[in-house]
Amino acid sequence: MMKMHKISILIGVIILLLVVDSCQIPQISLKTEHKSAPSSYVDSADTTNMVAQNWRTYFKDPALVALIDTALTNNQELQIVWQEIQMTNNEVKARQGAYKPFVHAGANLGLDKVGRYTSQGSSDANNEVVTGKQLPDPMANYALGLNASWELDIWKKLRNSTKSAVFKYLSTVEGKNFLVTHLVSEIANSYYELLALDNQLAILNQTIDLYQNSLEIVKLEKQFARVSELAVRRFEAEVLKNKSRQYDIKQQITETENRIHFLVGQFPHRIRRNSENFTDIKLQSIQAGIPAQLLSNRPDIKQAEQALMAAELDVKVARAEFYPTLMISAGLGYRAFNTKYLLQTPESLMFNLGGELIAPLVNRRAIKANYFSANARQIQAVYHYEQSILKAHLEVVNQLNNLENLRNSFDLKKKQVTALTESIDIASTLFKSARADYMEVLLTQRDALESKMEMVETQKRQLTAMVNIYQALGGGWR
Repeated sequence: MMKMHKISILIGVIILLLVVDSCQIPQISLKTEHKSAPSSYVDSADTTNMVAQNWRTYFKDPALVALIDTALTNNQELQIVWQEIQMTNNEVKARQGAYKPFVHAGANLGLDKVGRYTSQGSSDANNEVVTGKQLPDPMANYALGLNASWELDIWKKLRNSTKSAVFKYLSTVEGKNFLVTHLVSEIANSYYELLALDNQLAILNQTIDLYQNSLEIVKLEKQFARVSELAVRRFEAEVLKNKSRQYDIKQQITETENRIHFLVGQFPHRIRRNSENFTDIKLQSIQAGIPAQLLSNRPDIKQAEQALMAAELDVKVARAEFYPTLMISAGLGYRAFNTKYLLQTPESLMFNLGGELIAPLVNRRAIKANYFSANARQIQAVYHYEQSILKAHLEVVNQLNNLENLRNSFDLKKKQVTALTESIDIASTLFKSARADYMEVLLTQRDALESKMEMVETQKRQLTAMVNIYQALGGGWR
């Protein structure tokens, strides 16, 4: 009785040491995120937001819609991310089973050969003398039964770990959505670049024909000694320069088509498109809503938020490592040295039940390091979350200003093209009546070409800005 009392006191002292030791946890400071954002982008409180439109509605060109549709099915990078989502989902399932009892069924077969001059060998020999029955030597050992173990989640370490895995899974899903927005916008921008190159090539072909006609006129003028050989050579050089430029644009068309092929996961073929009336494509009106809507519309912000919540739970999990762990184990089965006795009850029946309380007492550097690292990751996640909000807001503001400036620029480019196109006819007429120099014709045609090319480029930049503002506001992934 006295012995049991001493053992009880010893166990109590050990438990007290574990509890006291677990209370000595290093102090850390968690960082709180700030979600503040300006009330509006351009002094407008209108909450109507264009991202409510599905990308199939936002993009009017059927050929572009078909390309995006194909990419969302075939794009390899998107498929890779899908597998990452499956892996994080499996991790959640694995964590969910961690705080439930583990039960294993097993069978065992073995042989034991005990030395004669060991404690067990001497005991067996004495038993043989008393009973007159000789035990098998070596002795077979047959076992069949169930074993169970269960870690009681007292400090919610396992449950918090599971919740953290869930938030990481959700973060991966938002990462996929963010990739979708990039994929949609990249295909749209490449498609509009392709239309612009088609138009620039068409303008260049028309200009070459114009230069060719002017060259023929200059040659006739030279026959009548009204211009010199210099004029002929200058126009010939201009024709050759623009013919060479054709091949540069054709190469750009090939590379742009192949960039789209890569995004949609297909081998090269001619991309179906309608390049006519490119500069007449009407732009949609911009409805940006308010900055606060970015928190729910932008997948990258939501991804950072889910990662932050996971990081906060990871700190709690790391903290719980300082606390004692209570394990319960149990076993039930049969064991015998002969198969004919294996299932006899209660002679061959065996069972065990026990509990184990353990906690780190000495040399806890690894646990402390993991705890401090979890704290650092939580602070890092806060900064990343705040950075994603700031980045999203600045992207929207940049694109809103970009669209406004491009609209004004495009209107002026159209007027410039109209003026220079009219100037070509005027210069040609004056040249034929010897009232203008050939250089005036040459420079006017050159300026008209460049203004048309710049107008197409500005239209492409406008359409790209429309795609980018849709993406910046959080559209394209729904």
